[in-house]
Amino acid sequence: MKIFLINAFTDQPFTGNPAAVCVLPESKDAEWMQKVAKEINLPTTAFLEYTNGGFSLRWFTPTTEIPLCGHGTLASAYVLWEMGYIKAEHPVSFSTKSGILTATVKNGWIELDFPSAPDHEITASDKLIKALGVVPKYVEKNQLDYIVEVESEDIVKNLTPDIGSIAQLPIRGVIVTSRSSSGKFDFISRFFSPAQGIVEDAVTGSAHCCLGPYWKRRLNKDEFIAYQASARGGMIKVKMSNNRVLLSGKAVTVLKGELFV
Repeated sequence: MKIFLINAFTDQPFTGNPAAVCVLPESKDAEWMQKVAKEINLPTTAFLEYTNGGFSLRWFTPTTEIPLCGHGTLASAYVLWEMGYIKAEHPVSFSTKSGILTATVKNGWIELDFPSAPDHEITASDKLIKALGVVPKYVEKNQLDYIVEVESEDIVKNLTPDIGSIAQLPIRGVIVTSRSSSGKFDFISRFFSPAQGIVEDAVTGSAHCCLGPYWKRRLNKDEFIAYQASARGGMIKVKMSNNRVLLSGKAVTVLKGELFV
């Protein structure tokens, strides 16, 4: 059973977001997948299975199955092309718990077609402010996460939130974002999700499914260059297309191996 370690949303090893991609020769149950993900202990382990002329795809953190994962999807598409499972750069569709997700190659970038995540403005709770240690400029909420805009890029980069307090909030995670002052990017962000067993995610595709529409309203544009300012860091191209978000990134192989269980 082949397994690959891929750094996603980067073209440099040891940066971006690491994902394991396991190509299943036969069906496995969720309990087995969770045990493998816990053993590998990366932010996400993706499980690919060829079924009915296409591929099913599931994602697990070390502690739980998740309904949507951008870097795990990008890594999976990259493995299928790079390792010769399908014709190089041929469009691929995945059957997932978030519906059909597609991946294509455009100008050397892998583009993912994902659903957008609508949100609405809320008042920041005292618990949220205490957990972050900063007073937000705006706070919005979607089905999964809080989106917290702060005043500056420096605040995003220097944030040291109370992870234990974030874990007590009734959401998947907290996305902290601001406009970028560098001129190289439109906006930057960080993502904290202890509820998924991830203190801080390196580069989060699913978070940009709501950051895209969020910044579209504020910057009055449809295309962005975004940077997730984690310790590893990674760049994502974001394009709004009706009620979909097109996320583009690159990937690099770090390790190839086999599972014997």
